[in-house]
Amino acid sequence: MGKKTYFVHESSYIDEDVEIGSGTKIWHFSHIQRGAKIGKNCSLGQNVNIGNNVIIGNQVKIQNNVSVYEGVTLEDFVFCGPSSVFTNILNPRSEFPQRGTNFYRKTVVKRGATIGANATIVCGVTIGRYSFLAAGALVTMDIPNFALVAGVPARIRGWMCACGQKLKLSADQNSKESAECQQCSRNYEKIGLTVEEMIGG
Repeated sequence: MGKKTYFVHESSYIDEDVEIGSGTKIWHFSHIQRGAKIGKNCSLGQNVNIGNNVIIGNQVKIQNNVSVYEGVTLEDFVFCGPSSVFTNILNPRSEFPQRGTNFYRKTVVKRGATIGANATIVCGVTIGRYSFLAAGALVTMDIPNFALVAGVPARIRGWMCACGQKLKLSADQNSKESAECQQCSRNYEKIGLTVEEMIGG
């Protein structure tokens, strides 16, 4: 068997049938459960639990005290702030346990999204590309690409560039709203209730 190309702290536990990409680091007191797939160059902080069959992309950062339960997928470059919370069952009962894939609602966090500290994501939603969930947000619905959401329940409060800067949309004479990021010069246009990056000319 070849040399490991990833790091696991001696206090952490890795189940059988787990895939971990090269350059990934798993720190203190974490547990990676059976069937999980973790991509390359990820960082999992202290006391992180990755549930059975969870799929995590490349260069994902998961801060301390986060549990990613079965049914959740994190795409490339997702950031999970400390103590952010995922769920996988809508109506849990202790007396009437609901276990297995028939009960789990799928949650997908798209590429580049940021989840702030102590944010809670109710299962069954999709978090859009490069969206930004403020600390303490309670997410109960799908979040569009590039949206900045905050509050309980979370509501759209603005729009974010892929680089992490808040966008300032302005309307032209035809009432078309657009923005150029002041930091990286990416350009965006608001179409209906969503914002998308304008690529090329």
